[in-house]
Amino acid sequence: MLARKYLRMRRSLKLRRMQFSQQSDSNANLVRACAEGEVHVREHVIRSSVILSASEIVFDWPPVSVEELAVEHLQAVLALEPQVILLGTGERQVFPAPAIAAAVQAAGIGFEVMDTRAACRTYNVLVQEGRRVAAALIVSARARR
Repeated sequence: MLARKYLRMRRSLKLRRMQFSQQSDSNANLVRACAEGEVHVREHVIRSSVILSASEIVFDWPPVSVEELAVEHLQAVLALEPQVILLGTGERQVFPAPAIAAAVQAAGIGFEVMDTRAACRTYNVLVQEGRRVAAALIVSARARR
């Protein structure tokens, strides 16, 4: 009797299945792997600093360290018109000069600083959520030995 009551209740609720897998745009530039001194995006193995967005890859971005990062370097990132910029600073999180963060904030864009591997993971999540995100990743040749 209890079993029949349970089955009737279950049918009346018309439970739906929840989808747990994230559907992603197959054309988006997602990071497939990030190792010391290189980042894998699509078929590219990138061994120099790079800027990524879902639809663009800016190869050979000039800074090879946070210390070399200048406000002028941000122009290529800002041109992508992101909602948020993720700065990947290499193997360790290193904060850039205050002028860098000030320039991004003056443009009304979110700004997060983290190590490059964390930036890659966060970038993938935000791209798959459909956010306009740009990842400015410092990939140093000095990291490869």
